Amino acid sequence: MKKTLIALLLAVTPAFVFAAQESHLALAEGDFAEQRAEIEEDLADGKTYAEINSRDRAEVREALDRISRELQGVDSVAELAEPAKVTVFNEQERINTILTQAKADSQMVCDHSRPTGSHRKVTKCRTVAERRRRMEADQDHLQRRIQNGIGPANN
Repeated sequence: MKKTLIALLLAVTPAFVFAAQESHLALAEGDFAEQRAEIEEDLADGKTYAEINSRDRAEVREALDRISRELQGVDSVAELAEPAKVTVFNEQERINTILTQAKADSQMVCDHSRPTGSHRKVTKCRTVAERRRRMEADQDHLQRRIQNGIGPANN
């Protein structure tokens, strides 16, 4: 059953190219080194994946190393044995999942508003992750105030 599923997976995805909506690593013949270099560059630039944590950054690099080991000595993914193809596919999916989330969290969002008592617009730009952290911190602060009886009066 497992071999049939793997064979079906490989038959459906010719040349081991996996098209995700926003794929960061899509292996085709002979282009892994180039894609790896691009991912490493994006990880190092401090902008593309600004919100990736050190654990996920290390996991991406380890997955890239595992793929490199599997591809060592072969010209294409098609030359790999079935277990090695599955390993490469799983590592590729792990990388794409982490990088997709990190890129979404690193997207900048700007708010244009007028502070109370002012006619001048102020622009504040934050990443999606910064906005989420701020919202969670504000909710926690409000919850603590309510629990301590400092919040608004209950009617």
